[in-house]
Amino acid sequence: MTVIFPRWEWRWFGPRLGSAESKLAALTPVGVQESSETYLLSGAGDNVKVRDALMDIKVLREVDRNGLEQWTPVMKAGFPLPATEVAKVFEALRLDPLPLRRASYSLEEFISELAVPSGRIRAVNVDKRRTRYTVGGCMAELSEVVADGKPTRTVAVESEGAAAVIAAVRSLGLSGYVNTSYPRGLAALIDGEPLRFAVIDVGTNSIKFHIGERDRDGKWRTVVDRAEMTRLGEGLEQHGVIADAALERTAAAIADMVDEAKRHEVLATAAVGTAGLRIASNRDVVLAAIEARTGLCIDVISGEEEGRLAYVAARSGLGLSTGSLVAFDTGGGSTQFTFGHDSSVDERFSVDVGAVRYTERYKLDGVVSAEVLRGTMAAIAADLSRIDGRRTAQVTVFQRTAGVLRCTRSSGHQDGLAGPAGPDLPAQGQAQSEELRPPRHRRNVAVSRWLADPRGFDQVPARRGLPGRRRVQGLPGRKWNHADRERGNEDEGGNGVFRTQAQVRAGGRLIGSIRPAESNCRRPVPC
Repeated sequence: MTVIFPRWEWRWFGPRLGSAESKLAALTPVGVQESSETYLLSGAGDNVKVRDALMDIKVLREVDRNGLEQWTPVMKAGFPLPATEVAKVFEALRLDPLPLRRASYSLEEFISELAVPSGRIRAVNVDKRRTRYTVGGCMAELSEVVADGKPTRTVAVESEGAAAVIAAVRSLGLSGYVNTSYPRGLAALIDGEPLRFAVIDVGTNSIKFHIGERDRDGKWRTVVDRAEMTRLGEGLEQHGVIADAALERTAAAIADMVDEAKRHEVLATAAVGTAGLRIASNRDVVLAAIEARTGLCIDVISGEEEGRLAYVAARSGLGLSTGSLVAFDTGGGSTQFTFGHDSSVDERFSVDVGAVRYTERYKLDGVVSAEVLRGTMAAIAADLSRIDGRRTAQVTVFQRTAGVLRCTRSSGHQDGLAGPAGPDLPAQGQAQSEELRPPRHRRNVAVSRWLADPRGFDQVPARRGLPGRRRVQGLPGRKWNHADRERGNEDEGGNGVFRTQAQVRAGGRLIGSIRPAESNCRRPVPC
């Protein structure tokens, strides 16, 4: 008697498989198999298919905390299929059986007399070409699939040991991809469900979260776009480590985002860490704690890679296909500079110039003098000396997490970051500003005004003290709480970095994106 051992399985469907393709291509295949199969889909059933003229059923026994599925074969029966076995097929599909009028059924009789009349079973013809490999002691396969004429690809890893499967999936660079069974993947393909992907950006000051959806025509739609300030880098410059309280805030925020991504049924989540995680001496401990809490493996990227991604995002989001472009991306712990033309990156580098660093170093969270502000600006300018004397690009994009997401369109020869005229600061020149958030969200619009008019920087709330911020148009008018205080702290350092970058630049087209760190926002649009 053959002993059947249940196996843990992981699978993903999609047209592109990231780094897994090149990693598998570097291995020697252990076999290639082509087959034509018919899957029976019911929406909630197990894996039921006909292959090699056999009714083949695997039932789902267990799903572990990592999302791995344990499937057990329960039937391989030839046709004609006895009525008793037909009843088991309906049970596996989690459907009530129809009255059985035959003692046994051929495949054609099963489809025409039972599947089609039920209205609840879809018979999907699937052609596969499977290339098998061995990865970390596990069986892996990369398959080209055509289901009812619709092509896709799938990669799978399976083994009797769950830990081995997790390790193999991670080695292929697929740890952020969601395990998707064959019945679920085929149903999504046949129904033309839009592809949803999530990104979590773990910054020094805030965690950014985005879910995008790609429709059948290849167009992208934003499903979720928000950020949460967690101050992961609080005290990092002074102590060199990420504090327990900051880790707890960050892990809790990421856990909520992971759960939200699951509710939206995303296919994959990419998670990256930036400056704070690059420099923390306890980075490995922090990453392990976050993974244990959320199941998410964070990829800590270099400053140069962070800058490249900012450049690609600016070109894509603004629809810029030609011309020179400079992208300045300022966060809580660092600033990335990327210079390029057309689709090519000419130079990129990262400097340790971030909002949190200067806020903590110069104590901008309290009342400070004009002399301190001037000293702060001088220090930032000195730290940004690497960009002095560079040629002006046709388009310069400033990206920063702080106030309201804004896009500025220049009129005439003057351009800049400007806002609607207010009692504190008038709009600069003829620049027109389009606010991309609903009118009721007015928080931090003053940030853009300070950056637009050099004269306005002397009026930043750091000189007024925290309670005085509430009297500045665009800042919260309600009672100041801890989240507002932390948000305001980051703004002061960020404003200085942002404005200093603007001062060293002259000419060309200027676009600023100041992202809110407390609520939903919309993605940038071309100016």
